[in-house]
Amino acid sequence: MPDPSAELESASTADGLTEDRWLGGRLMLTQRKRGHRVGTDAALLVAATGDARQGRIVDVGAGVGAVGLALAQRSSLASVDLLEIDPEVAALAKGNAERNGLQSRTRVLRLDILNPRARREAGLAESAGCVVTNPPFFDAKAVRASPDESKARAHVLAGAEAGATLADWIQASVAILAPGGRFVMIHRPDALGAILAGIGGRLGSLALLPVHPTIGASAHRLLVSGVRGSKAPLRIAPGLILHQVDGRLTVEADAIHRGERLIEWGA
Repeated sequence: MPDPSAELESASTADGLTEDRWLGGRLMLTQRKRGHRVGTDAALLVAATGDARQGRIVDVGAGVGAVGLALAQRSSLASVDLLEIDPEVAALAKGNAERNGLQSRTRVLRLDILNPRARREAGLAESAGCVVTNPPFFDAKAVRASPDESKARAHVLAGAEAGATLADWIQASVAILAPGGRFVMIHRPDALGAILAGIGGRLGSLALLPVHPTIGASAHRLLVSGVRGSKAPLRIAPGLILHQVDGRLTVEADAIHRGERLIEWGA
């Protein structure tokens, strides 16, 4: 059950867009009124990447830029690349960077993450201290895509290679990391096999953090973190519960939605 405090403070415009105050009003976002919109997954990803204090952050599949811009806003020592394939959404991300006074530390790159040549030409190879991503949740062969093109891009994997998979997306994202860089992702728990296949031996210090909609419910999201070049073993972090039995956000989840709390990954 949604909680009112988790919703965006939103005002509609005449051109099919909304102007929203997100993370407790910390970030101003313009986004499409219909189709994929910024929500809980983005807030969780921001909170899970709380220690990215300096260097270059790359947000892969950035959409309107919510996650990357929130991380850049958190630290004046960080700069961010927002990677987005949809030209209209990329334009919104650029406007959002300007709207929040972050344009001097933000690049918006309209490219296909699954295209190695595009990554090289953009100077992305092994360049990032941190990569964050909320990949499309489904492979093109597994579901029928939405007729809304923007929503389909957000939810269904597509790209340079026909039949692209989540493992391909992860490998392309990790290729951007510099040695010692950190990778953080949110996805579905039932995709764990594909996630581990994509990571292979590319990351160490791997941590998995399940997110549960309510007490006693199975996890419906999985946060993943790892460090390129680390040899530390995999571990399961303590889970996060979003809602109380009455449907209200838990104290921790409410603070995460307001941008007031980071996710604890444990020791």
